[in-house]
Amino acid sequence: MTRKLAISLRILLGAVFIYAAYTKLRESWLVFAMSIDAYQLLPSWAVFTVARTLPWVELILGLLLVTGRFMRYTAPAVTVVLIGFYAAMLRAYHFGTGIDCGCFGVGEAVSAITLTRDGILLGSSLIVTFLTFNPEGLRRNQVGALTHKTNVSGW
Repeated sequence: MTRKLAISLRILLGAVFIYAAYTKLRESWLVFAMSIDAYQLLPSWAVFTVARTLPWVELILGLLLVTGRFMRYTAPAVTVVLIGFYAAMLRAYHFGTGIDCGCFGVGEAVSAITLTRDGILLGSSLIVTFLTFNPEGLRRNQVGALTHKTNVSGW
């Protein structure tokens, strides 16, 4: 069961990353740079660098997820990328900037819907990362070990 879940989630995440890369690569990198700049988190030189490289990173990570290659590196990398995206979106939503998310090209404002979607993607990547390093998931004896109270400190 956990193996099927891990495969399904990694393929779903891979497809999302490939699609996100495709939507950014089909337009000028300057369009994506405007979306990045709207977050007001990076200096200009970093905005241009991220706009030129991030779609390619998303494409590579997406392909690695779909193929299941190098998962001990890919799964944590995807999780870190999604944490960064989510943190930036939360900040923008909190301050009510009403900016374009930049997730899948132009035209989607940061909203409760985009936060929910990206939260689900982040949760999925956390599950994939966990299952990559613990392929059997939480077995019955591990759950018992987690709930068993041990008096280590002598209290």
